[in-house]
Amino acid sequence: MRNFLVRTLRPRCKRIDEASDAREASRKLDARPYDVVILDNLLPGRTGLEWLAEQRASGLFADVILITAHADLDTAIAALRVGVVDFVLKPFRSNQLLSAVARCLDRDRLQRENAVLRQELKGASGREGLRSTLTGRSPAIEEIRKIIARVAPLPSSVLLTGESGTGKEVAARSIHALSDRGDKLFVPVNCGAIPSELLESELFGHVKGSFTGAHGAREGLIQYAKGGTIFLDEIGDLPLPMQVKLLRVIEDRRVRPVGAERETPIDVRFVFATNADLAERVNEGRFRQDLFYRINVLEIRLPRLVERGDDVEELASAFMSDVALQLGMAPVPIDQNVRRYLTRYEWPGNIRELRNFIERAVILGRFPNAYERAEEPPGRKPRTLAEVERRHILAMLKETGGDREETARRLGISRKTVDRKCATWNV
Repeated sequence: MRNFLVRTLRPRCKRIDEASDAREASRKLDARPYDVVILDNLLPGRTGLEWLAEQRASGLFADVILITAHADLDTAIAALRVGVVDFVLKPFRSNQLLSAVARCLDRDRLQRENAVLRQELKGASGREGLRSTLTGRSPAIEEIRKIIARVAPLPSSVLLTGESGTGKEVAARSIHALSDRGDKLFVPVNCGAIPSELLESELFGHVKGSFTGAHGAREGLIQYAKGGTIFLDEIGDLPLPMQVKLLRVIEDRRVRPVGAERETPIDVRFVFATNADLAERVNEGRFRQDLFYRINVLEIRLPRLVERGDDVEELASAFMSDVALQLGMAPVPIDQNVRRYLTRYEWPGNIRELRNFIERAVILGRFPNAYERAEEPPGRKPRTLAEVERRHILAMLKETGGDREETARRLGISRKTVDRKCATWNV
């Protein structure tokens, strides 16, 4: 039977392994991950479903096809309870087996894509200001393109640094697209947006019953990126206990889901990003030194928008076309006065602030005057407490060069408060 299965599947699969009993199968699962397991229910000394129940409890997430000659209701119910996703009834033809494998692969692909899309939707507000490709012709951005072109084909980890809104995720997507993993999934994760108590489960997955509310097993986002790229944004916000676990994953290339006994091998490329000074955080004891050196194989600093010269005009024109099409409204002409303003303004919110400025113009049908934006006209005194707060926070942001972390520290408030205020003011 195994010889027949191998001959049928080998021309159509990248790798086929076979095991004569449950013990050998367990050893192979410990050594490498598999997309599909084809399991006969009649094994030496035990049933396939008994073996599968143990594997699910220890952290097996692969889709399982059960081969059985007994199509009774009890067997079907027991199979569903331990996570069998498809059945092949004896006797069967090769096309039935191939169809079952194809269904499993399609199901796995759709599940991973849906999980990644849901993850992206959770953080959509933070990325809506960015374009999907690096735009501009300034020397700074051209140098970044050259570095990305050199590092993209390599397996090395990359650390992207720069202020919020400078396009770190766009650079990460470029690295992924130019690599040999470009046809696989790109999984973005904002480490600062996931509650610390859920972070381990979100990244590494969990098995059924591992904690309250874990009613079923689920792979983590790192496993969803198999063969592709995992992008860990705001890596500086990772809690210290998670830093230890992430370091081990990066070094061993194995993930242990919450509550699992088995460590699952992974094949992913890591790209990291932060707007914080990680070296300073290491000195403060807020970031592990060994993890910092492990992820900082190659650092790429994304320049502030004010450092990119005439790129602001090219980005503004591109955003105008994108936003007008997205909103179904007429674009607003960018005249010489607006272009002069674009190049003179410092853009503390960088590319994201520019995009918001363009979107506001499309909605209003005209460009707002400078005093309607982040800067108030000189000589005018604030009339309300809210205006005083707004002016002071924006002035501090300008003084710190748009560094929200430093602004929050100087003002004695939380970073989340600064982020919330900036979102309210479209900065």
